[in-house]
Amino acid sequence: MSGTLTWPDGKTLALSIVVNVEEGSEMTIADGDKKPEPVDELGVALGIPIRNYGNESNYQYGIKAGGPRIFRLLGEYGVPATITAAALSLERAPELTKVMLGQGHEICSHGWRWSHTFSMKEDRERETIAKAVESFRNTTGRAPSGWLSRYLHTENTRRLLSEAGFLYHMDDYSDDVPFWEPITLSDGSVRPLVCVPYAIDSNDMKMWVAPALTPDDWLNYARQTFDWMREEAAEHGPRMMSLGLHLRIIGRPGRIWALKAFLDHVRGHDDVWITTRKAIAERFAECCPWDGEDR
Repeated sequence: MSGTLTWPDGKTLALSIVVNVEEGSEMTIADGDKKPEPVDELGVALGIPIRNYGNESNYQYGIKAGGPRIFRLLGEYGVPATITAAALSLERAPELTKVMLGQGHEICSHGWRWSHTFSMKEDRERETIAKAVESFRNTTGRAPSGWLSRYLHTENTRRLLSEAGFLYHMDDYSDDVPFWEPITLSDGSVRPLVCVPYAIDSNDMKMWVAPALTPDDWLNYARQTFDWMREEAAEHGPRMMSLGLHLRIIGRPGRIWALKAFLDHVRGHDDVWITTRKAIAERFAECCPWDGEDR
C-alpha cells in the first residue's frame, strides 16, 4: 500500500452509521425454509417446520414502525448512513426503500436473503450474489458497492465479490481503518478489494442478545467509544468508528432516544466526518493506491 490516509477537509475521525435492514427476508416456512428464524425477543426459538407468526410480526415491526422512526430521526439530523440491506427486504418494503433513497443513504448488500452464506457451494453463492445485485438494480436503480455477509462467509466469498465488481466488503472486525485485500481471481490474476472493517461491540444487537445492555449502557458505551477514538485520531492519525443499528431494535420507543442522544453527542465537531462506507472506501483508494502489497 502506498500513500497516506487522510479524511477530507482536515477531519480525523470518520463515523460510519450502519442501518441493517433484514426484516422480511429472515427464515420462515412461508418462504420454503425448513424452520422459522430462531432469533427473537419472544423467548421461543422453534426448530420444527411450523410458522412462528409471533416472531414474523416482531420482525415486521422494524418495517412498519421501527424503520420509519429511525429514518425520521436521521433525516432530521441530516445524517448519511450505509444501509446494509437484504435485497428481498427492500423488494417487500417499497415505501421504506423510497424513504432511504430520498434521504440519499448508501445501499450496501446484505445478500439476497438473510441467509447462511457460509453453507453454500461456490456456484450457489455466485448465483445469490448475482441475484442480490440484480434485485438492487431493480429497487434502487444501481448496483451496490459494498457487501456484508450474514455472520460468516466462505473461502470463495471475497473472490466472488471482486469478480462481481464490488468495491469493498465489511466482513472483518480487525481494525479501525480500511485496508487492501489482494484477491486471486479464477484466472490467476490478482485484484485488490477494499476492506472497510465493521464493529460488533458498539452494535445495537447488544441490547437484543443476553446478557443485554440497557439503552443507557449502550449509549454510554457508544459515547465513550466515540470520545476515545476522536482523541486517538487527533494524536495518532485517521480512525473510523462503526455504529451498527437494526430497525427492530433501536427503532423501539424505549431505545430510539439513545440514538438521538448519541447523535446530539457527535454532531457539530469540526474534526468528525459522518459519512457512508462507500465514501470511506473511495477516499481510502484515492489516498492509498494499491501497490501490490496488502495492508
